[in-house]
Amino acid sequence: MTALLDQILEGVLAVGALLVCVIPHEVAHGYVAWKLGDPTAKYAGRLTLNPLKHLDPVGSFLVPLTMLVLRRLVGFPVVFGWAKPVPINPYYFRDTWGGMLKVALAGPGTNFAMALAAAGVGQGFLALGGTNSWVLAFLGLVVILSLVLGFFNLLPVPPLDGSRILGYFLPVRWRLRLLSLEQVGIFIVVALLLLGAFRLVFQGAEAVALKLMGWRWALLSGLWG
Repeated sequence: MTALLDQILEGVLAVGALLVCVIPHEVAHGYVAWKLGDPTAKYAGRLTLNPLKHLDPVGSFLVPLTMLVLRRLVGFPVVFGWAKPVPINPYYFRDTWGGMLKVALAGPGTNFAMALAAAGVGQGFLALGGTNSWVLAFLGLVVILSLVLGFFNLLPVPPLDGSRILGYFLPVRWRLRLLSLEQVGIFIVVALLLLGAFRLVFQGAEAVALKLMGWRWALLSGLWG
């Protein structure tokens, strides 16, 4: 019974940490777009940390639940997912492609900042003598999931941020071709995830997370054996 409760609590912590990581990512996109002159996200009520405004049926429920099952069955490294994309209208920007570049960079940049902030809080907790495994597990999950989301979104696969970053440096006709793939891109992303094609992203994020956390934190958290 205790083992089952621990598994349930671990799942709740993982999903909670995931929401903590994905929602600021999307809000950052909308906020930067708003500062560049695009009010679309603001009018849609998406410049908020209220999770109900950002949940996506596939990215916020189906994919994380699948990852939880894979983690339990085959030791999949992390629980992964995403929020509903914030609506952006780049035609409000004075520099359309430059604005899209800044908006795209805002999401991963926010995730990397969150990873550093969570690592700092965790190290401070340890320095003060804290050893609670659940607190350290939650903070550790925020660190690694923030890094996973940051690295993952830099991949140049539509509709990920990396495709828009890459598009900025391509000739216009290639930019348009790349962006046209966004309609089917989400299915490509999910398929690649389930096939394990992005395992290197997870391994890289795990390696950086261990550098930020240190083995003492990692072992106390129970995230690594």
